[in-house]
Amino acid sequence: MLGVLGTLIQLFPIEFFNGLYKGSEEGTIHLDDDDDDDDGHSHFQNGQSVTEDGVAPAGHKEDDIIKEINITHVVKEGSEKADARQFELLKVLGQGSFGKVFLVRKVTPPDNNELYAMKVLRKATLKVRDRVRTKMERDILADVNHPFVVKLHYAFQTEGKLYLILDFLRGGDLFTRLSKEVMFTEEDVKFYLAELALGLDHLHGLGIIYRDLKPENILLDEEGHIKLTDFGLCKEAVDHEKKAYSFCGTVEYMAPEVVNRQGHIHSADWWSFGVLMFEMLTGSLPFQGKDRKETMNLILKARLGMPQFLSSEAQSLLRALFKRNPTNRLGSGADGAEEIKRHAFFSTIDWNKLFRREIHPPFKPAVARPDDTFYFDSEFTSRTPKDSPGVPPSAGAHQLFRGFSFVAPAMLEEEGSLEPAKPAPHPVVQQLHGKNLLFSDGYVLKEDIGMGSFSVCKRCVHKATNTEYAAKVIDKTMTDPSEEIEILLRYGQHPNIITLKDVYDNGKQVYLVTELMRGGELLDRILKQKFFSEREASSVLHTITKTVEYLHAQGVVHRDLKPSNILYVDELGNPESIRICDFGFAKQLRADNGLLMTPCYTANFVAPEVLKRQGYDEGCDVWSLGVLLYTTLAGFTPFANGPEDTPDEILSRIGSGHFTLTGGNWDGVSDAAKDLVSKMLHVDPHQRLTAMQVLKHPWIVQRDKLPNSQLQHQDAKLVKGAMAATYSALKSSQPTPELKPIESSFLAQRRVKKLPSTSL
Repeated sequence: MLGVLGTLIQLFPIEFFNGLYKGSEEGTIHLDDDDDDDDGHSHFQNGQSVTEDGVAPAGHKEDDIIKEINITHVVKEGSEKADARQFELLKVLGQGSFGKVFLVRKVTPPDNNELYAMKVLRKATLKVRDRVRTKMERDILADVNHPFVVKLHYAFQTEGKLYLILDFLRGGDLFTRLSKEVMFTEEDVKFYLAELALGLDHLHGLGIIYRDLKPENILLDEEGHIKLTDFGLCKEAVDHEKKAYSFCGTVEYMAPEVVNRQGHIHSADWWSFGVLMFEMLTGSLPFQGKDRKETMNLILKARLGMPQFLSSEAQSLLRALFKRNPTNRLGSGADGAEEIKRHAFFSTIDWNKLFRREIHPPFKPAVARPDDTFYFDSEFTSRTPKDSPGVPPSAGAHQLFRGFSFVAPAMLEEEGSLEPAKPAPHPVVQQLHGKNLLFSDGYVLKEDIGMGSFSVCKRCVHKATNTEYAAKVIDKTMTDPSEEIEILLRYGQHPNIITLKDVYDNGKQVYLVTELMRGGELLDRILKQKFFSEREASSVLHTITKTVEYLHAQGVVHRDLKPSNILYVDELGNPESIRICDFGFAKQLRADNGLLMTPCYTANFVAPEVLKRQGYDEGCDVWSLGVLLYTTLAGFTPFANGPEDTPDEILSRIGSGHFTLTGGNWDGVSDAAKDLVSKMLHVDPHQRLTAMQVLKHPWIVQRDKLPNSQLQHQDAKLVKGAMAATYSALKSSQPTPELKPIESSFLAQRRVKKLPSTSL
């Protein structure tokens, strides 16, 4: 594999395909469809295709395996062609011997400020065969407009280069990592397979045989939906009677008829679909030998051992897909993918909702801002992006690339309805653990604005744009920030969770650059307000609890929801501008083996003690919100009278579960509010309300009917001191874990084992 290139749009594997140029006519070339494999797995002898065993497949001659591909493509009349000057280069995402992939921003209307992946191929270094594959990928993408297939927006050429402008998929190659990092159920796998089936069905309907279907060709967008990509190996057939004979693709995913070169049609993709299904459900490949030759023999002859832990429906579908005679394979009949969709395994799928992307994916990738490149190799993302001039190919090659330009028709149709684009922020997101860039290269640190247990928060200014941000500087010798970074990447797009803008790592400290909380702490703002009512308190709690419930539903617990970690992003003070910050103590729910778990897996397979521990942590979050609610309503804290209270006194009151709900403000507060406070501060975390139950409480649901009268508060300094004393006492009561080097943690060791090797 090509390592990092596979994370976006994989460039073509030319080492496997040495083309044979047969001559050219007007806009058309003839080429031989079989390949000389450099490793000797397949080659020509006297004009015939020969397998590893030296046996030529029967039934076709050399002339049968020559394909004519028309490479002309008409640009829509009146459309303006794109060119390289319309794109600002932001990052190098990958590089091979004959091209690069860039992250780019369009700088001209109507789609200015949009981010794309720009695939640049140098004509001079592409063999004729690969030039045609490039044309084929571009023509296929131009014809395809489907929610689960990567979208081509522009294609154009210069004297020496070809350019494909495609979707930038921020999930990168996460699909290949899902089964290694996340515990899935059959229901979860069913979702991905169903989206995949719809994408394949669409391609088959265009006469396209994918035939190189493997995890690397399935990308994820930022929501977790799949996108099929890399059509450099696709075979476009005139109809389903037209067979292709090329020996290409990844051997473990090949159908038997591809392996033995008997010719293959679209049903070969359904075999590969079965291999993917088996791999996702079991974690292993169905046919894998010690080397390529043994794997091929297993595909052709071996009986498949069916794991009995799979459901009967899953086993039935796998058996129907793993038919060595392609005419007997499910999906090969006249109904095509409809046969797959009708199978009992997919009985719970609503195909219309799935196509409309209305079904939520089981897992949300950890991706940050639109222009992040966290999931691309830092060897490339740290380079200054430069599209070097391409050496023109031979004069005779001009004809080969005629018509290699494309403008997306949808762009022209939508032009009239587009609103003026807002200026996009300057790209500030750099690579995680950059080798060559220092935080000080991009930012100037200013004054401290907050202190944490193992970190300090400072105001900072982005040099290029003069934009203000907050920088949380974490001491790596004291704590491992990986979990915090992953949570912010995965969930920071929620409107009420602080947004991670940038990450730097100099080896000793990690810098997390986030939006600056100009509105200050929530509690400060409430205590300073002259008029703060029960109705306003309900709106504030609703916003915060809705955000906490979202995190809990994803298996994330914050575990440090003290008021100082709930802030306003601006000075307007609207509930929508509230942000939950500082995820330094937050945790994602993991199985005993350290893997993350989807909600479906958690509900069905997690041990009771794990759920109990998770319930305890969730209960702690709700308790913290209860303390906040009590304070906003009463005007003082429930368990501390002031900053001079000792930890023992505070802990004793917390442990007894006693707090007053009479006198002062309480005499004018509604009974519903008192009921909610009591249930959120219950001494037993397992009897405490969950975040979802809080949201359904009448005090939240019927907040429009609550009193609008002013609530009185103690002196702000006294209240904040008592609150700080409360959380300080809680922290002192917890045993301090023995700190060891980050590298010794189970999670770090697991990640090191999985680090991909990149070879270009």
